Amino acid sequence: MLNVDFIGKEGQVQGDLAAQAMLNGRLEPGRMRPYIGKNGRAYITLYKGGNPKELSSYQAIPVDNATLQRDEWKQLDDAVLKISEERLGGIQDLIDNGLTFDLGNAMGTTVLEWHDISDAMEASLTMDGVTRGKGDRPNYGTHYLPIPIIHVDYEINARVLEASRKLGNPLDTTSAERAARKVNEKLEEMLFTDISYSFGGGAIKSYLNFADRNQVSLTENWDASGKTAAEILADVLNLKQASIDAYHYGPWMLYIPTAYETTLDGDYDATTPGTTIRERILKIAGIKGIKIIDKLTANNVLLVQMTTDVVRLVRGLGIQNIEWQTEGKFITKYKVLTIQVPQIRSDQDGKCGIVHLA
Repeated sequence: MLNVDFIGKEGQVQGDLAAQAMLNGRLEPGRMRPYIGKNGRAYITLYKGGNPKELSSYQAIPVDNATLQRDEWKQLDDAVLKISEERLGGIQDLIDNGLTFDLGNAMGTTVLEWHDISDAMEASLTMDGVTRGKGDRPNYGTHYLPIPIIHVDYEINARVLEASRKLGNPLDTTSAERAARKVNEKLEEMLFTDISYSFGGGAIKSYLNFADRNQVSLTENWDASGKTAAEILADVLNLKQASIDAYHYGPWMLYIPTAYETTLDGDYDATTPGTTIRERILKIAGIKGIKIIDKLTANNVLLVQMTTDVVRLVRGLGIQNIEWQTEGKFITKYKVLTIQVPQIRSDQDGKCGIVHLA
């Protein structure tokens, strides 16, 4: 089962993992990844400072118990990485376009406090440059974003683990892969479904339910038999114009639901054979690409400006494995977790670079 834990203002928490993080002051993944060294003793590896890519920046510390060998941890991590590299759609676009904001200490950041700014100040036109202009200063609005911990539990049976070691077989990573897939799906849902999360005085909104998004009416579905390629192109141009009217001038990504993928693969018209509707749309200035989003509800289309004042991915901890708790000697619990949240934004006048066609 996938869980979303929250840490809010003034010590508010929701979920066991968030509660433990607040109790300990921070979550250090290295302390939750004990391993058996070549000498048979148990260790954890902690970051002590310096270049995080250098081995000298880490220190091995002896601990009482461990279940997995270092190579077995590596197999689990490789399985999670393989899943995290599969099609993420919108989340991957934020990363690829540099629309990210990294937290220094995700567990120490109970909420992300951020500000928007009002329009202010005017330029004066004088001949002498001495006449004083109008005194003015911008107003700042304060907002809060809850920081979620997204995690999925799975188990490794001690008997199965021992059997794999004796037979020399690689560790079965199916559960870790499945858990990572569910975490990635939740991140996509945060962007492209109508689900919202409110906690600690703030809220996480998606492209579909952000109050300041620009809305355009879809008169006929794109996969309808009567919808022409020219009409689809007109819809996209209307999306672009709505963004421009909101003072957002691109560049944009166009997101469409799965059912529209083959529609865009059709020929634009009989006079331009070999040119698909997709190719014609991509000739519109400012549109960087078209992305099919499996999580996007049918007959919803989004045009999103790819800049940090519109959307960014707040990152505290990348997707990884940790060891959680042990029940007796036979079952060890693990978690695939991440601390990430997409943040949708607008200015104080409610101007936003997201256009929703539905």
